[in-house]
Amino acid sequence: MFKKIFAVLTALMVLFTAAGCSEADKVNQNISQQAEYFQSERRVTVWNARTDNVIMYIEGYINISNNSTDELVVTAKLGENSYKVNYVYLNDYTLYVVEDISGTHTDPYHYKLYFNTNVLPEVELKP
Repeated sequence: MFKKIFAVLTALMVLFTAAGCSEADKVNQNISQQAEYFQSERRVTVWNARTDNVIMYIEGYINISNNSTDELVVTAKLGENSYKVNYVYLNDYTLYVVEDISGTHTDPYHYKLYFNTNVLPEVELKP
């Protein structure tokens, strides 16, 4: 008798748990997993929210994560066994957006890193 009740309760728990997962949840999980294995091309754009300027953007087959020192860790796949890691310090005025841009390039090791040169300080040269 106990085994039957336990089996019914277990089946109900599985049914309710599965019913709580929407199609969007499943798609988001699949896309996140693809990004972890460098299977989707993405673009990370970093802004300075105080000046409303784009500081930089990184494009390629990349994975992102955050570390314990308030940095965005961007890992790019450059070749079969070649990777590059970039760190973006995040503070109250720095924000970023990640876009999925898969399908725009045929090169699986495509990687670009751009800096906005308009935000660099002016330098005075003296002879």
